[in-house]
Amino acid sequence: MSNFDEKEDKFVDESDLLKFHCLGGGNEVGRSCHIIEYKGKTVMLDAGIHPAYSGMASLPFYDEFDLEKVDILLISHFHLDHAASLPYVMQHTKFKGRVFMTHPTKAIYRWLLSDFVRVTSIGDNNNSSTLYTDDDLTDSYDRIEPIDYHSTIEVDGIRFTAYHAGHVLGACMYLLEIGGLKILFTGDYSREKDRHLNPAEVPPHRPDLLICESTFGTAVHEQIDEKELRLTSLIHNTINNSGKILLPVFALGRAQEILLILDQYWAENPDLKNIGIFYASNLTRKCMSVYQTYINMMNDDIRKKFRSQNSNPFQFKYIKSIKNLDKFDDLGPCVVIASPGMLQNGVSRELLERWAPDERNLVLMTGYSVEGTMAKNLLSEPDIIPAVKGSESITRRIKIEEISFAAHVDFNQNSKFIELVNPKSIILVHGESNPMGRLKSALLSKYHKFKNTKKEVKVYNPRNCDRLHIQFKGIKIAKAMGSIAEVKPKENEIVSGVLVSKNFDLNLLRVDDLREYAGLTTTVIKERQTIRISCGPDILYWHLIQMFGYVEVLNDDENEFELKVMDDIIIVLEDQICTIQWTSGLINDSLADSVIAILLSIDSLPSSVKLSSKSCDHIHGHDGEHVDEHHKKEEYNHSKITEIEIDLKDENEPKTENNSEAKTKVKTEGVEEIKVGNEVKVEKEIKVKNEIENENEIKIENKNEIKIENENENENENENENENELKMKTENELKMKTEIEDKKQIFKKEFDMPEILSKQLILQHADYSIGTRIHRISCFLRAQFGDWFHETKDKSGGIIKIDKIEATIDYFDLTVVCESKPLKVRIENILHRATVIVAPLAQKTKTFS
Repeated sequence: MSNFDEKEDKFVDESDLLKFHCLGGGNEVGRSCHIIEYKGKTVMLDAGIHPAYSGMASLPFYDEFDLEKVDILLISHFHLDHAASLPYVMQHTKFKGRVFMTHPTKAIYRWLLSDFVRVTSIGDNNNSSTLYTDDDLTDSYDRIEPIDYHSTIEVDGIRFTAYHAGHVLGACMYLLEIGGLKILFTGDYSREKDRHLNPAEVPPHRPDLLICESTFGTAVHEQIDEKELRLTSLIHNTINNSGKILLPVFALGRAQEILLILDQYWAENPDLKNIGIFYASNLTRKCMSVYQTYINMMNDDIRKKFRSQNSNPFQFKYIKSIKNLDKFDDLGPCVVIASPGMLQNGVSRELLERWAPDERNLVLMTGYSVEGTMAKNLLSEPDIIPAVKGSESITRRIKIEEISFAAHVDFNQNSKFIELVNPKSIILVHGESNPMGRLKSALLSKYHKFKNTKKEVKVYNPRNCDRLHIQFKGIKIAKAMGSIAEVKPKENEIVSGVLVSKNFDLNLLRVDDLREYAGLTTTVIKERQTIRISCGPDILYWHLIQMFGYVEVLNDDENEFELKVMDDIIIVLEDQICTIQWTSGLINDSLADSVIAILLSIDSLPSSVKLSSKSCDHIHGHDGEHVDEHHKKEEYNHSKITEIEIDLKDENEPKTENNSEAKTKVKTEGVEEIKVGNEVKVEKEIKVKNEIENENEIKIENKNEIKIENENENENENENENENELKMKTENELKMKTEIEDKKQIFKKEFDMPEILSKQLILQHADYSIGTRIHRISCFLRAQFGDWFHETKDKSGGIIKIDKIEATIDYFDLTVVCESKPLKVRIENILHRATVIVAPLAQKTKTFS
C-alpha cells in the first residue's frame, strides 16, 4: 500500500489528518469503494463490483482495511459498479455499521441485485462466481435505511445530506461534515438535463475536500440535440437497409432515456409503426413500475406530461418487452434494447453473437465501455469475437457505432462544477488512468496561478490500495445558546457557562438550559463526612482561619457550633462529632479534602496542644510579690482568663530636666514597669487580667492602690525632689492606667463573642508587618524556582534568571518585568497564589475589620 502524505508542518496533530483509502475505482472504472477516516470517524462510500471480472476478483480490495471500524456506508446509486458488493460486505465481513441510500435506489436495488445473483449463478456449478445468495440479499436489504433528498442525517457525529446527482433515478451526491470538515462525494453525476432527470445540484456549502468522478477526463460531449439526431438517423437508415439494431445498455438508467427518445420518434414517423422496438430485460420490465412511482423526483417535462395527458410517460405506446428470447422472431428489421451494457453475458451478448455475421446490422454503443469488457473490445472493430458458450469464434461483420448517452460529466461540465463548489482539495476517482491523468493536469494548469497561496487547490489521483494523508486545520468555535445568548457581551468580557461537546459541536450553556438545548439532566451531589475530634470550637476555628482565611461562623450556642469555609464547606461540631458537608465539584472536593485532612490531625498537632494548655495560677515575679488568693479565686469563678500582649511606649512623655538616671519601680495591680526619668519603658510583657462579668463589664480592683518603692539610696536627702518625682510618677501612672482601660474596652468590643480565645490567639499569631509578608512570598518563589531565584541586595525585589531569560520582581507593588511572556505570566500567577495564601496571616482579615 502506498502512502501519499500531504503535511504542512513537521509535527502534525493526528486528529487534523484526513485519511483516504482507495479500495476500488482508483485509476479504473468499476468496483467503486472509498473510505474516509477523520476525527475517529470512518465513512465508506459505495461498494461495487468490477464488470470485467467475476467472483472474488470483481470485489474491491476489502482485505486492505478493517471494515469493522466503518461507522456508516453511503451508496450513491444502484449501478452494479457502485452497489453490487453491498450484500457481501454486510453478510460476509466484520462490517457492523449502518447503510444509507435514497428511496428510489433502494426500490430498484432489490430487483437489480436479484437479477445479478441469477445471471452470475447460471452455468456456475462450483459457485466460483457467486458472491452471495438470495438469502444474503434479503437479510441485508432489511438493514438498509432509505433517506430523502436534502434531509440531513446525523450518526455519531457524522452529518450528511443527499443532493440530486442526475445520472440515474435516485442517484445522489453526499455532502458530509465531520468535526467541522466538509467533504463532497459526487458519485456518478451529470450536469446535463435530459428527458426525464434534472441535472446535478450544486450544494450550498463550500467543501474542504471534493471526491469527484473523472470518467471522461478531458473529453467533451456532443450537444444533446445532436446526439439524439445521430441516434435516430442511424437507426432509421439501418431499418431502411433491412438491418437490425442492438443497443446494449444498463437495464436501468440510460435505457429509460433511450426508450423515451425512440417512443417519441416512432410517434413522429408513421412509416416506422410496423417496425418493432423491444427491450429485452425482465429487470427493465419489473423496475419500470418504480419509474412510474417516482414521477415526482423527475424533471418538469415528465411531470407536465403526467398531469396534462393523465397518463404515465413510461407506459410506452410503441415499445414492447421480450419475455423469452427463444420465442423472439427477428426475421425482419427491428430495434432491441438489451442489457447488460458491457456485453459480457446475458441477452445483449446472445443477440450480438446471433447478429454479428450480418453486415446490415448495427451495434450502437450508447454508454461508457469499461476497460477489459466486450463492449470496450468491440469499439476496436475486431474481425472475430469469442463465443460465450464453447470455444468457437464468430466472424464479425456487424457495424459498430458509438454515441455516448452516458450520464457522466465531460471536461467542461466537470471543470465548471469544480469551479462552482470551490473546494480546497480534490481527489479524482472513477476514471481510467489516461483520462484521469489528463484531467488532473488540466485542473492543475487551471489553478496554477493560486499555487503557494491560500487559494491553492491540490489535486490527487490515487490508485487502488493507495492511502492519502491530507491535513485540515480546524477552528474550534463554541456557540452561545439559551439564556447566555440573550445579552450581547461587552468587548473583552469573559462569558462563563457549561461547555457542552456533542459530536464535535461546542455549545456554551447555562446550567439551567442544559435540559432544553443539550438534552442533559443536572444532578446536585451532596457529600457528607463525619469525624470525631476532641478539641473545642476555639481550636477548630483557629486552625481553619489559619489555613483558609475566610471562615464564617453560622451558629454558636452551647450545643452546636457551625462554620462555613470559603462559602461552600459547612462544618458542624456537636458533642465532639464534626460533620463536613459540601456540594460535590472539582474545587469543593479539593477544599473538603483539605478540611478533612486538618480535622484528622487536629488533636495531635503541636499547635493544638499548646493552644489548649491552661495558664499557671501564679505570676513569675523577681521580687517575690504574690497575687492575692482571694482575687485569683474570684477571677476563676466568674470568667475566663485571657492573656494579651501589649507593647506600650509613650514617646510623647517629657524628659526630666536633670535627665536623672534614677530608676523607680512603679507597681500597679496587673502592671509592672520601670521608669527612667519621665520615660516609661516596658521591662516585661504587661499582663492584664480581664474579669468578664455576666453584664460583660470589666472591673479592675483597687484602682487607686498604688505602691511606690523608691530604689534610690539617698531618699531621705532629696525629699523635695522625690515628692515632685512621686507626683509625676502618679500622673504618669494614672495616664497609663487610662490607656489600659481604653484598650480593654476596645478588646472587650472585639471579643464580645463566644470564640474569645480563638480570636485572641489569632491576634497573637497574625503578623501584620509587610516584611513578614514579603518574606513568605519570597519563600514561595524560591520553592517554585529554586536556584534560579535570588533577591536583590537591598531586599526590595527578586530576580529569576533562567539561562538568558531574566525576570525582575518589585516587592513594592509585585510587578514583573520580563521579555518572555510565558515566564512573566507564570510568575504573575505564582505571585497571585502566594498573596492569597499568605494574606490571612499577613494582614487583617475581614472578620476583625
